[in-house]
Amino acid sequence: MAIGETRLKSYTFKVVLERDRWPDEPEEQAVWRAYVPLLRERGAHAWGDTPEEALENLRNAVELLLEYLKEKGEPIPEEPDQVEVSAEPRITVTL
Repeated sequence: MAIGETRLKSYTFKVVLERDRWPDEPEEQAVWRAYVPLLRERGAHAWGDTPEEALENLRNAVELLLEYLKEKGEPIPEEPDQVEVSAEPRITVTL
């Protein structure tokens, strides 16, 4: 790595994805809720009409949160059972 290059890390977080609705709503109005348990208290949760939409919205929320933590100089949580961290750039694809 050349001088001045940024060292990248990749984070793969454990995610909970579940169907959710208000108790008085019919099942067809349920949405998908997704969150990262390790980051939930920091705002890493989202919803969508489909599982894919909920996961994409969550990915965006987590990316913004991690950028914020980095800007503030705060550590990004790296608990072994909740997140996989790599010193190399990686891509995670969920199908």
